[in-house]
Amino acid sequence: MRIAVLSDIHANLEALTRCLERAEQAGADAIYCLGDIVGYNADPSECLKRVRSRCDGIVIGNHDAVVAGREKIGTLPPDGQTAVREHREQLSDGQIDFLASLPLKLQAEGCTFVHAAPGTPSDWKRLRSYPAARDQFKHFGTDVCFVGHTHVPSVVADKLGVFEVRSGNRYIINVGSVGQPRDQNPRLSFGIFDTQRSSYENVRVRYDVSRATEKIRRADRLPGRLAERLEKGV
Repeated sequence: MRIAVLSDIHANLEALTRCLERAEQAGADAIYCLGDIVGYNADPSECLKRVRSRCDGIVIGNHDAVVAGREKIGTLPPDGQTAVREHREQLSDGQIDFLASLPLKLQAEGCTFVHAAPGTPSDWKRLRSYPAARDQFKHFGTDVCFVGHTHVPSVVADKLGVFEVRSGNRYIINVGSVGQPRDQNPRLSFGIFDTQRSSYENVRVRYDVSRATEKIRRADRLPGRLAERLEKGV
């Protein structure tokens, strides 16, 4: 079975649309979302509709949790707080209730799915180093745990010297960000995992960045620097 894993869409409809097209072209049998559907960009409602209709499983991200009232707005950076206030006005009560209902962690297809870290998901810990990731292996029982949150794709194995996903080891895989990449590469990022072959591909795809940034710049209450981040991939 081939599964597509998406994370950190952040209300970027142009990136999400292209991502879903690419996942279909890759023959994905199922799609899982690691959260942060909303936040930062211009299309929270339509992105949430697409995710709900296309994804087989969804976990909550920290921006989703703030919009839904499960976390305090002060836990986000200033631009994130501005976007949350805007998105709360754009989303329906039913959409906000849906975000509030999402689980912190999900297990399916022999994999674990979580936005930040499997140990204490609601702490929103960023797994930016091998020592930080290594401590998390004891908190999930599957061979693979998919995470997002840092917006930077990576693969960490439970053994040193293992850099590619293959059978016989355990992995924490960060699929990167669909809607706001931060590795100096503005192309959207997501993952394709083959459960039978235990193989993984990080997929990078160009999308209509100019249209996404134009929407941000037209919005009265979204900072223009959010558009610059998309253009630079930071």
